[in-house]
Parts: sequence; C-alpha cells; structure tokens
Amino acid sequence: MPDVTLVWRDGREETVNVNPDETVLNAAEDDGLGLPYGCETGACGTCVGRLLDGELSFTRPQRGLKQRHRDDGYVLTCVATPVSDCSIAVGAHHQAEMMSTPWR
Repeated sequence: MPDVTLVWRDGREETVNVNPDETVLNAAEDDGLGLPYGCETGACGTCVGRLLDGELSFTRPQRGLKQRHRDDGYVLTCVATPVSDCSIAVGAHHQAEMMSTPWR
C-alpha cells in the first residue's frame, strides 16, 4: 500500500496508507482527516490539491480541472489513487489559486 503525505499550508503533515482500490480522499476521511470535497466524481474541483512528489492514477477523468491546471500539477483527490508513495499539498486555498481574478 502506498503512503500519501498530505501537506497543509500551515506546515502540518499527515501520512495515510491508501489501499489499491481507494482514493486519496477516502483514505484521508477514513483516518479522520477532513479534506474539502463536493461531488466525489472529479467534476466540481472542490477537492483539488497539488502533487508535490510521486505518481497518481485516476479512477475517472478529472473534469473539474482544465488541462493547464493538470499540467501545473493540480489533482483531484476524490478520483486520485497513488501508484507510488506521494506528497500532495491540500487545503481549500488551492481552488482559489486556480481562479484568475482581476484583483490579484
């Protein structure tokens, strides 16, 4: 079972073991770690994180992300399963990072 280290903006890190048939989001929830999520189908983008290290596969298309976001390393934890040990930056601020606004 691969280990996934979840990294929050404040520096907190938690590592979860993810079963082969389990998503990162489900493994985190099973360990009592609250991550943001909405649809759990890869469509809304609420559960977005950023892959820092390692490799993931996806149970469904990541429709909630534009190609440029996927190219920048953003991933949806609700459809992500680790292929290797990974580190993922998590937290609600990632969704705001992806949105362009004229006030930045």
